[in-house]
Amino acid sequence: MPHTVRNKAKLLARIRRLQGQIEGLAKAVEEERGCTPVLHLIAACHGAIAGLMFEVVEGHIREHVMDTSHTPTSDQSEAAEELIDVLKTYLK
Repeated sequence: MPHTVRNKAKLLARIRRLQGQIEGLAKAVEEERGCTPVLHLIAACHGAIAGLMFEVVEGHIREHVMDTSHTPTSDQSEAAEELIDVLKTYLK
């Protein structure tokens, strides 16, 4: 079972929160709020999207890049963890 199906409820909850943030951003623009609040809302949306992206990419690495039919070598496990750490830093 793919990780996106297994974590469907959690992912959908994040997406729904993101939808709320986007709606808040649209409302701020409609209400002609100043640049600073709009920029803060954009930054929050960006962070939420990056967090969602990280979660899906991490699952992809763990499930599809690492060969789960074989026990990975310690070097493979270490390389996967290093890649995940780099992505976490980059996307957050």
